[in-house]
Amino acid sequence: MKIFLIGYMGSGKSTVGKLLSEELNHKFYDLDNEIKKEYDLAISEIFARKGEIFFRKAERKMLEKLIYLNEDAVVSLGGGTPCYGDNMELIKNADSVRSIYLKLNIPTLLERLQREKTDRPMISHLETEELLEEFIRKHLFERGFYYNQSELILDCDDKDPSEITRELVRTLR
Repeated sequence: MKIFLIGYMGSGKSTVGKLLSEELNHKFYDLDNEIKKEYDLAISEIFARKGEIFFRKAERKMLEKLIYLNEDAVVSLGGGTPCYGDNMELIKNADSVRSIYLKLNIPTLLERLQREKTDRPMISHLETEELLEEFIRKHLFERGFYYNQSELILDCDDKDPSEITRELVRTLR
């Protein structure tokens, strides 16, 4: 079984993914980290040097590789991965793949991303909290259609990563 964690940036996909993989004794993969290793470049460098179309093709190739792995795994997807091409259809129709949307409300995402802004090139240029909130709202509106197609939608507001992990383990077993 492969478990794909879906959600907006800052939703805890990587943190929960690592904890969940340990709890289930599965291998953990972070899609963006796998792309970084493949091209020996940071995601922001891939965008800058090769462009978004190149990145989305590399992302799709890595997504397919992870879907067809012959091992149990927990996979943390990039926030935009389910929203491009037919990636979400591929995930939904894959055998032995469970998709889980780690859903957070806008105030929680805003609080988290405000603290992490300098480490995230996509939002580092947003100078005020108002601009960041507007950016998050717009993205969630656009991406919600894809995220909400996940097999399981887990409300993660007011829960710490270990609590989310315990809830997922109970649900998955």
